[in-house]
Amino acid sequence: MEQVTKRLRALLSGPPAREERGRQAAEWIRSERGYRWVWIYDVGADAIVAFAWTGDRAPAFPRFPRTLGLSGAAVASGVPVIVQDVSNDPRYLTTFDGTGSEAIFPVRSRAGEIVGTLDVESDRVGAFTTSGRVFLEECALAISPLWSDR
Repeated sequence: MEQVTKRLRALLSGPPAREERGRQAAEWIRSERGYRWVWIYDVGADAIVAFAWTGDRAPAFPRFPRTLGLSGAAVASGVPVIVQDVSNDPRYLTTFDGTGSEAIFPVRSRAGEIVGTLDVESDRVGAFTTSGRVFLEECALAISPLWSDR
């Protein structure tokens, strides 16, 4: 997994704006494992707000209360939330038709505060394997510099 951290840190060290660096990281994460969509969200006192994502469409919920959805559950618990079949979870906020599974990983500041989330969706039910979870945990750690300037 050291390669994951090195690759993402290299993407994030460049001069582009934060949103562009985040977009590059999201696209790399998406393409590495063939996920359908990847979003990176800021977590504020009251809301969770998207600032970077893959594809040409913004998420259906670019801003929502901190207490809603699978992201809200991950922020409240402080641990990843992985739902292998979103059709069976009432917390799922429908983003796009055809989503089978979703995984949310909190991103922490150096002080340990949750400052963001890494949100990954797949069109397949049961898409998140043990190795996928380890990969995404490493990615969530590696993208934390996106919040160091804030």
